[in-house]
Amino acid sequence: MKNFLLRRRATFDPPRFQGWGRERSYFEGWYFKVVVPQEEIAYAFIPGISYDAAGEGHAFLQVLNGAAATSEYHRYPVSDFKPAAEEFALSLGPHRFSSDTLFIDLPGLQFDINLINPIPWEARPLAPGIMGWYGFVPRMQCYHGLVSFHHELSGTITVNNKKYSAAGGVGYTEKDWGSGFPDAWVWCQSNHLSGTNGPACLMASVASIPWLGTSFTGFLATFYLEGELHLFTTWAQSQVQCKLDGEAGTVSLTFIKPGKRLHITGTPAAGGELASPITAGGMTGKINESLRAELDVRLEVKGELVYAGTATWAGLEVSDNAAILTS
Repeated sequence: MKNFLLRRRATFDPPRFQGWGRERSYFEGWYFKVVVPQEEIAYAFIPGISYDAAGEGHAFLQVLNGAAATSEYHRYPVSDFKPAAEEFALSLGPHRFSSDTLFIDLPGLQFDINLINPIPWEARPLAPGIMGWYGFVPRMQCYHGLVSFHHELSGTITVNNKKYSAAGGVGYTEKDWGSGFPDAWVWCQSNHLSGTNGPACLMASVASIPWLGTSFTGFLATFYLEGELHLFTTWAQSQVQCKLDGEAGTVSLTFIKPGKRLHITGTPAAGGELASPITAGGMTGKINESLRAELDVRLEVKGELVYAGTATWAGLEVSDNAAILTS
């Protein structure tokens, strides 16, 4: 009963831990992106927990070094994974994570930073999270949550005993949970968009999502620009087109809703290999992610071009079978 009540409360607060009592074919992970451009520092940290179909579980911390295009996977016992019950906060071994804190203590790499002025998803009727009412649909393979579109950083970063200030850097935080990642997907994200002075954030994802023996194309696109959130989602009167250019190595996403059109063309860069959750198989999948990709971005509102620019320090993932999204 306790786990049921904790899960029910968490449903209306997607950033917090959702997996109370789930110990088979389940994963949950948060994605903390940190970029300090003036120091050429770009990292993504992914703390989480995973159980396979037999109930064999472990906690993990994945580290993606965007500047070096390398990745690491640190494995921990389940007992080291300690989420808070009433808010988004968790500890994993010596590491700590919350909406305003990131503390990492690894050999040769320490982060002790504060996440300042986070811009969260603003809950609305039938949409406590970015998935809208889809977040209430049972037995979906993967759910997605938005923790912070954009936040500033303070504190220190230490790499191989060399200390850097995090001031001037920005971050982004999201999460996923369920039994496994979608069958195929494209994902991109950046907080560094040319020609913007205030907080800006672009995130877009298109995926083939299994559900009850069939599948459907689900998508999310958010563009936070000059204090306004431009939202394109499966549940908000939107459509999507996905194109892959094998020769050029680019991916193009076009999101359309009444009065608005968002077009993104992504060019991959060297990245690191991350483990991804496979239904019933635990963290046995693989996906390459870059943090140095570039995105060409165009936003039209009522037929008028309101933004055209380049997003840098961009995260970009294109699954090996993403071509099925173009059909």
